[in-house]
Amino acid sequence: MSDLLFRNISQYINLSEEDFKQFVKPFELKVFKKKEVVLKEGDHCLFEGFVLSGCFKIYYLNESGFEQTLYFAVEGWWITDIDSLINNVPSILNIEALEDSEVLMIHKKDKEHLYETMPQIEKLFRIMNQKSSVALQRRILSLTGKTADKRYLEFLEKYPGLEQRITQQQVASYLGITHEFLSKIRKKLLMG
Repeated sequence: MSDLLFRNISQYINLSEEDFKQFVKPFELKVFKKKEVVLKEGDHCLFEGFVLSGCFKIYYLNESGFEQTLYFAVEGWWITDIDSLINNVPSILNIEALEDSEVLMIHKKDKEHLYETMPQIEKLFRIMNQKSSVALQRRILSLTGKTADKRYLEFLEKYPGLEQRITQQQVASYLGITHEFLSKIRKKLLMG
């Protein structure tokens, strides 16, 4: 169960088997059914979760009431609302399971305790936050500076195989376009 988590964090830091057991101890396995909401707008986010299996969408409702997907989290990805978690403010995000899913969840206070007792864990999350910041910057640049066609191709590259697991409406929400426009893009790319 925690092999995926071990491989994930091993990309950033080296932990002995004993240290990893100490690290993973405060994590709790949670099972979410398809369409189950993990976090809803207005709630305070007090967790981070590592996706073992399944798929989640992290989204918000824009001023027009339309869903705008920030990102999808599949196996090996983390879910949270970092603004709510760090700044102790109500979340503006929603996190919803798109499939039956399993997540290793850690509560904010348990993570803080790990920082105090295992200094290499603070390094781990610092590196992960830096990588997340880079990904978000690239996402903003893509949304503001690239055509929908290019954003769609980036989506396919970033999330290989995901398009078969989610609806076209969800893909369109991520791209910031309508479902109909996505259909035109897909048709154009198929015709080549």
